[in-house]
Amino acid sequence: MRIGVDLGGTNVRVGLVDEGRIVRLLSEPCKADRPEEEVVEHIVSLIASLITPEVSRIGIGVPSVVDAQRGIVYNVVGIPSWREVHLKDRLERRFGVPVHVDNDCNCFALGVCRFGEASGYRSVVCVALGTGVGAGVVIDGRLHAGHNTGAGEIGSIPYLDRDYEYYCSSRFFVGRGTTGKEAADRAREGDAGALALWNEFGGHIGRLVMMILYAYDPEVIVFGGSIAQAFDFYKDAMYETLREFPYEKTVERLHICCSTIENGGLLGASACE
Repeated sequence: MRIGVDLGGTNVRVGLVDEGRIVRLLSEPCKADRPEEEVVEHIVSLIASLITPEVSRIGIGVPSVVDAQRGIVYNVVGIPSWREVHLKDRLERRFGVPVHVDNDCNCFALGVCRFGEASGYRSVVCVALGTGVGAGVVIDGRLHAGHNTGAGEIGSIPYLDRDYEYYCSSRFFVGRGTTGKEAADRAREGDAGALALWNEFGGHIGRLVMMILYAYDPEVIVFGGSIAQAFDFYKDAMYETLREFPYEKTVERLHICCSTIENGGLLGASACE
């Protein structure tokens, strides 16, 4: 058995995992505005509630740049007190089992490739669309994290007058006086303004997919995160924009889908070595 941890600025989820199946799950609001030690102790207490003598490993995904080899977390998005946290050493001293720390999008990609829609593919980009935009990249069947686990930080790439994260995450909707959830609810009711908003959003997602094709040329792109649940509202505009891509066969051979597995990031964290 293993324990997987999915840490976010909003929630922290901890699961006891047995052969890719979550047998117990705890989820609580993250104490993101609290001091470093208090946040760490909150994670420790959740792990302690689940750990058993059969647990052989702990994996944790963090929304930040990580020194995965040493298990050091830097400048966590949404948790201001976490500037440099030696998380691996602290958890290994506390629980006496190996601990692996990685970027949360890398964990999501690993979860989707091991247990979800991308199993069977060797060239994959898994894109998390939510509060921000991040990606996990798999090349030739192996996770490609980069030197600082930053290979998938595609949201920070400049785009138009801002960056891709501004136009391809929930920030797009907030900037127009609404939220992704509200826009989706209105679109389901046939609201013309909401449908037009999703159409505009789909154009930006199409540009994001183009950038991914230029950089990685994967077999499959898998979307996850809260905004992926509204895929039907923006996929047509996305594909319409992709008609501008200069290599028609590349788009024809590309498979785009949304992840349906629950807690993919947590499962991926539990599978980290």
